[in-house]
Amino acid sequence: MSAILSANEAVARIAYRCSNVVISVQPALNVESGFSTHLRAQQKLKIPNLVSARHSEIRTFRKNVDPFISAFQPLREGNLVTVLTTSSTLLSAVPHLYKLSEYPLVIHVILEPHEHPDFSEISAIRQCGFIFLQSETTQEAQDIALTAHALAIRSGKGVIHFFDTANSQDDEAIEPERERVAKVLLDNTAVQAISRLRVESSSVYVDDGHKASVLQSSGMTPAPGPDRTASNESPGTASPNRAPNSTHQDLTSGTSSRRRSSSDSRPTISSATSVESVVSRPVSSEDILDIIQDIWNKLDKLTGRTYRPFQYTGPPDAELALFVFGSTGILVDELITPYTPLESKSLGLVTARLYRPWIASVFSEAIPSSVKRIAVLEQIRRKTTKWGPVLLDVLMGLRGGQSQAHAPMVVGYQLGHLEPSTARQAIRGIIQNLQSQAPVQNLEVGTSSVPKPQSREIPEQPKVESAYYKILDQIFGQRLYVANRAENSDAGVSAAVLASPEYGFGSLLARIDRRERFIREVEEATRSREFVTDSPRAWLSKWALSLKDKEKCNELAPEVIVRLQTDGSRLAEDLLSTRSLFFSESRWLIGSDAWSYDLGNSGVHHVIASGANINMLIIDSQPYTERAAADATRRKKDIGLYAMNFGNAYVASVAVYGSYTQVLEAMIEADRFDGPSVVVAFLPYHKENDSPLVVLQETKKAVDLGYWPLYRWNPFNEEQNGMPNFVLDSERIRMELEEFLKRDNQLSQLMKRQPDFAATLSESYGSEVRALQKRNAKDAYNAMLEGLYGAPMTIVYASDNGNAESLAKRLGNRGKARGLKTMVMAMDDYPIEDLSTEENIVMVTSTAGQGEFPQNGRPFWESVKNAGDLDLVNVRYAVFALGDSHYWPRKEDKIYYNKPGKDLDSRIALLGGKRLTDVGLGDDQDPDAYQTGYSDWEPKLWQALGVDKIEGLPEEPRELTNEDIKIESNYLRGTIVEGLADSSTGAITASDAQLTKFHGTYQQDDRDLRDDRKAQGLEPAYSFMIRCRLNGGVATPSQWLQMDAVSSEHGNGTMKLTTRQTFQFHGVVKGKLKPAMRGINKALMTTLAACGDVNRNVMVSTIPTKSAFHRDVHQVSAKISDHLLPATTAYHEIWIKDDDNKNTQVAGNAVVDQEPLYGPTYLPRKFKITIAVPPHNDTDVYAHDVGLIAIKNDQDRLEGFNVLAGGGMGVTHNNKKTYPRTGSMLGYVEAAQVHVVCEKIMLVQRDNGDRKNRKHARLKYTIDDMGVDIFKGKVEDELGFRFGSPRPFKFLSNIDTFGWQRDETGLNHFTMFIENGRVEDTAEFQMKTSLREIAKIHNGEFRLSPNQHLVLSNVADSELNTIKYMLKEYKLDNVHFSGLRLSSSACVAFPTCGLAMAESERYLPELITKLEQCLEDNGLRHDSIVMRMTGCPNGCARPWLAEVAFVGKAYGAYNMYLGGGYHGQRLNKLYRSSIQEDEILEIMKPLLSRYSKERKEGEKFGDFVIRIRMIKPTTEGKTFHEDVAEEESEEEA
Repeated sequence: MSAILSANEAVARIAYRCSNVVISVQPALNVESGFSTHLRAQQKLKIPNLVSARHSEIRTFRKNVDPFISAFQPLREGNLVTVLTTSSTLLSAVPHLYKLSEYPLVIHVILEPHEHPDFSEISAIRQCGFIFLQSETTQEAQDIALTAHALAIRSGKGVIHFFDTANSQDDEAIEPERERVAKVLLDNTAVQAISRLRVESSSVYVDDGHKASVLQSSGMTPAPGPDRTASNESPGTASPNRAPNSTHQDLTSGTSSRRRSSSDSRPTISSATSVESVVSRPVSSEDILDIIQDIWNKLDKLTGRTYRPFQYTGPPDAELALFVFGSTGILVDELITPYTPLESKSLGLVTARLYRPWIASVFSEAIPSSVKRIAVLEQIRRKTTKWGPVLLDVLMGLRGGQSQAHAPMVVGYQLGHLEPSTARQAIRGIIQNLQSQAPVQNLEVGTSSVPKPQSREIPEQPKVESAYYKILDQIFGQRLYVANRAENSDAGVSAAVLASPEYGFGSLLARIDRRERFIREVEEATRSREFVTDSPRAWLSKWALSLKDKEKCNELAPEVIVRLQTDGSRLAEDLLSTRSLFFSESRWLIGSDAWSYDLGNSGVHHVIASGANINMLIIDSQPYTERAAADATRRKKDIGLYAMNFGNAYVASVAVYGSYTQVLEAMIEADRFDGPSVVVAFLPYHKENDSPLVVLQETKKAVDLGYWPLYRWNPFNEEQNGMPNFVLDSERIRMELEEFLKRDNQLSQLMKRQPDFAATLSESYGSEVRALQKRNAKDAYNAMLEGLYGAPMTIVYASDNGNAESLAKRLGNRGKARGLKTMVMAMDDYPIEDLSTEENIVMVTSTAGQGEFPQNGRPFWESVKNAGDLDLVNVRYAVFALGDSHYWPRKEDKIYYNKPGKDLDSRIALLGGKRLTDVGLGDDQDPDAYQTGYSDWEPKLWQALGVDKIEGLPEEPRELTNEDIKIESNYLRGTIVEGLADSSTGAITASDAQLTKFHGTYQQDDRDLRDDRKAQGLEPAYSFMIRCRLNGGVATPSQWLQMDAVSSEHGNGTMKLTTRQTFQFHGVVKGKLKPAMRGINKALMTTLAACGDVNRNVMVSTIPTKSAFHRDVHQVSAKISDHLLPATTAYHEIWIKDDDNKNTQVAGNAVVDQEPLYGPTYLPRKFKITIAVPPHNDTDVYAHDVGLIAIKNDQDRLEGFNVLAGGGMGVTHNNKKTYPRTGSMLGYVEAAQVHVVCEKIMLVQRDNGDRKNRKHARLKYTIDDMGVDIFKGKVEDELGFRFGSPRPFKFLSNIDTFGWQRDETGLNHFTMFIENGRVEDTAEFQMKTSLREIAKIHNGEFRLSPNQHLVLSNVADSELNTIKYMLKEYKLDNVHFSGLRLSSSACVAFPTCGLAMAESERYLPELITKLEQCLEDNGLRHDSIVMRMTGCPNGCARPWLAEVAFVGKAYGAYNMYLGGGYHGQRLNKLYRSSIQEDEILEIMKPLLSRYSKERKEGEKFGDFVIRIRMIKPTTEGKTFHEDVAEEESEEEA
């Protein structure tokens, strides 16, 4: 066990070991306190505490959010609670301390400031009822901390242990406390009594009547004898029970002058001779003294270390003594030095170990009788009375314990800052004054001016919080005045005061008063003759007359300032000294959710009640996910509702990561409102340095589920503008509210008709909804099965990808065929209370994440895992688990293979269940995947159930496949129209969801919200992604504007520029699908065949420097795209035609379409075509089904194409039958023939592709199965001619060239960086708005890059300066990012992609940020390294061709691939599997450093890692899984 190096560490360790709950108070959540790092170190050891054999719970709070509130609930539930804090939090906690003192709460306090502590806070709260203990050295800190916990447990009282860290900073390391010692001191009987404590109270603001008490038998006869404090017998332990009022001396009385007499007359259990009855009384000072002396006696016996309430050090015959209430270190060091002056030899030193209760008699006994004079040194800087509190304590103690005639003289001193070099001189001065005939009282020792610490403690403003500040700056500019900005330099004002609403309010009132005086000064100046010219007077008059019109006033202000500057007179200079007052300021007071608690709310009340024109922005940072775990007593005020009740204030509730536009509207409206305004802003984070991704996820949950509604309230809006006073801006809540109101109206009518049922009908419909759903579903199923024969079999499943669900349902059908009464349901739909009543239950579960249950199985597992009284002795069960034995390649991680199923099997058996058969394990690595294990397991189940020999079983219906869906769809119609009309759900059927892909839209749900919505009994937050078909990625400015409008009006307000060179919209709810499609059609664009088993968007290199050549190639792409477009009229019929313009239905079927190219089943899988123009391979030509390499002639015009076929990116993790592949060269064709060549390649794939296994259906597998030559021959047979020999070409790069370029025709092109293609407005960057403004004046093209960037093309010289100015103004001209960032790309992944296993678009920028300093340090900032990330292995961002790639494996875990070709010509290979961020950084940083030092001239990163043999090259797709750097172990844990 390592040594203890500091007092902080010693105290934190004791606190963790002796508590059930530890409340850690920090300056900010990302700023460590003196205790927090040591607490986490203890937590990582996973050692149970000494009081409950459980792991202690650590709860962290910021110091400004009233942390002591959080102690009430766990204390009232019988927990031992410790608070670790600093002295700066104590004064504000006084209202709580009086009540908390009656509970066994321990508060360990580091005195502040750390370098030169002030004991003022301790003396200020000395009468709050707590016991106070002080320690000075590291060893004392450990022992006194242990004493504090033992004392709190045995007395039932609160204990504050305070210490000065500077006092012990030079101490030597000490040994940790021995567990045996701690267990002896901690009274287990008292611990058990406390654990049974339950105090019912719903509020921390009402006295619950609880009192710490001690049990006493009435009728006791005290036994005379010596003072019990010297005895080794343990006094009676105090009881935590409530006690009636008693007149016995209480602890809060502070001092006792009759210590011996009162204690001798108090009965205890050990001295009782007779007992009549037992009563309880409050714990007294004498009880405390008895208990603490007993604790210290035991500590002395066990360790040899002695402690007393008052510690005296010095000669026994000393005549002078120093009593120090402060830092003793320097004084002690000086007194024990061998060079101590003679006058100090007879000087004693006294310190208080037990500061409260102050026992006068014990203090007087601690002072040698020889002492004639005592100097009392108090280190209290904020002194409010002439005589210090400790001086008065000493005087009372001496006069109460000794006769007045013999009481020593007491002289008070103020202990200031002492340097070691002046300590001896200080002691001399103390002694000289003390020995003088008439000592001077209150002399200052040392200096009162304390050296300032290195940094003023103002917690750094959270980075995420800057969003709201930036918005205010953007809106109001120089008009903005924030009264309490953290960076304001207010001399003498502490950070705590600066952050208070009272201070800010006062500051703003002063500001308002100053402007009124300024206006009067201006009015006087208009009549003055002191100006040099007449111009200032005229402009000042205009300004003064416009004061009531803010906008006009602000327009005139710059003009007035210019005239005054020109005038140059003394009067002009005076007015210019406060020029900001010419503007009608937007005055703001910015605070946190700390203002929502009682201790911070008074200032908010003052602002609202004043009616002053002041705006408050209150930022609430509590995450939605913490609100349930939050202490019920920590209820914040709803400031929005509080302000609305006043009736005179504008109120808005906003969330910048929920609706940026609504934030703008609210702030502008607040500024315009004449009166107080309150904007409550949501910005949730767990720590102040949380990433924007965390904030976004938390915001979405809170807004969507109604925890944080978005609204605006103007009490005078209806009266003044005829508009509603209240506007609900939360779109999803508004829609659900409308539905609720409809139902509520029906319910109200029903209640009127049936008053007897009114109470039942109006019950809360919140927490019970889910339970009722489960119960009703199961009861209905049971009722349906009643008439069936055979044994019952319940099947529950947990599934994340559908396999477990499909298997469970198939098993259910087979059970029915064998005569069993089967019931199948998801685990989270199953009422767990029925488990013990089941006869036969089968559980099927897949494996998610790091060996976790899928989401719909977690509540079931948690219930089973934590159920201690679940009796399953009459239950027979079986478990089948689905997993992948190669998913975790490292041996230590093999435990995750099928872990949910194994755990469930073991737990059910432990609860008494009887296995029908051993747990079945389905492995994706088996020849038939999980079916191999399942085929062995199922017969054993039937055998155990006695239904294995049933004859004449019916043939099972074949599962519906995508091929079935297509052929039954009537050329892509299906029941899409009916599904869109169904308002009961936000979704469409599974079959229609497959068909809508052909129409360019995917059904998705918001995965950030999925779990929380499910927990509330709501369906997923369904929405749709729409992808446009935009061949070559070329759009006109008018099309850009229309796409911008579609995203704002129908989507989530953002646009995604995809890796397929087109627009993608997310968050389109079902009701807006059709308007969105029509909006796209309005721009002469379509979404048909943007997705689905057809040829998709045709891609083209952007080639800004060769406009004529680009035009040639783009025309070819358009020809190919149109030639291969599906012929069905279903798209136009469903999305574009009005309801009264439908095709006529004939005999129940729609007008029959035909597909000359595709046929009724279309293609086996998707089909992608791309065109690359050497030397730029920005389209990744090798990665597609058909890759066309453009060949130019001598005139730099298009001649023909080299044709590649068989590229593809889709892979399934750990399924080696799937792999990425680069295209194979077929040969050369003329440009005029290429569209036909693409058709014939597609038709060979149509007729030969695998339609049974979609994972094997892409063209790449068809070619590998057939062989390149055979496939090429079939295509040539279809063409009727042979491919020519490939023409020479050379690729140099597959990334974009950023910045301005000029083409051969003199037109200009600017390639701008759009990170991962996301076009949106944020507080930091209004990209979407900026591009909209540019599109309004641009006359050229917008070219979407295959790397998700944007090219502003065909800018004429006449427009160049205007465009450059706008790019600069809007910050779109910034391309000075690191080469790694410029070369990066990511797919969408979470939250909308249903296939995502990990973050991608939202995480890659953060990862790159964490690598950029390493790049800078190694001189690699400008080097292009192609890095790509995807959330799953389907390869949307083409990760397999990147030099370094990260492919999501589980949330937060990625497979790492290295060695891709920089030109996109070579596949990479697996380097590490399932690694997280810390491992990624551990690999990448040294590797980048090595690359910087060891690379050859011009050597690319992908080539480098192969040359140094870090990874082997992938020569073709079929070898992708061979020779990987991290072999997957065949061994199972």
